[in-house]
Amino acid sequence: MAEREYLTHNFEPVFDAQSRVLILGTFPSVKSREQGFYYGHPQNRFWRVIAELTGESVPHSIEEKKALLLRRHIALWDVIAGCTITGSSDASIRDAVPNDVSRVLAAAPIRGIFANGARAHELYRRYLLPITGREAVRLPSTSPANAACSLERLCEAWRVITDERL
Repeated sequence: MAEREYLTHNFEPVFDAQSRVLILGTFPSVKSREQGFYYGHPQNRFWRVIAELTGESVPHSIEEKKALLLRRHIALWDVIAGCTITGSSDASIRDAVPNDVSRVLAAAPIRGIFANGARAHELYRRYLLPITGREAVRLPSTSPANAACSLERLCEAWRVITDERL
């Protein structure tokens, strides 16, 4: 069984001056921490959803993933900068310290903030909404723990990030 330990976020947000959409997860999973990049678990459907919505191929390398996000004006980060966590369990997150998303919001014309799953949304509302004053839209989690939600249903719900008004 995985032990509870205090960890800090070990990789930077992805964004540039053209980013219009900010997607926030909770905290990197064990697989993501091993790979040094977001959504590294092979069963996480994040990259498949983004590829489907943008009409692009599923990226594999970190460089391909970053390029896809930036090409499509999507910023990506996590709500939590450090926390006590057991393995990859979002439900086990305690002692959370939020990331300073103001650096992304100050550098890019972000028109929409989206939370990848209920826990990311809850943590955003608790720690970041009071600072940003901006609501985040809760999207269904792409995590393998949300297996009840099909890829088709995820894409339907996530299509909101492609709204041309964003």
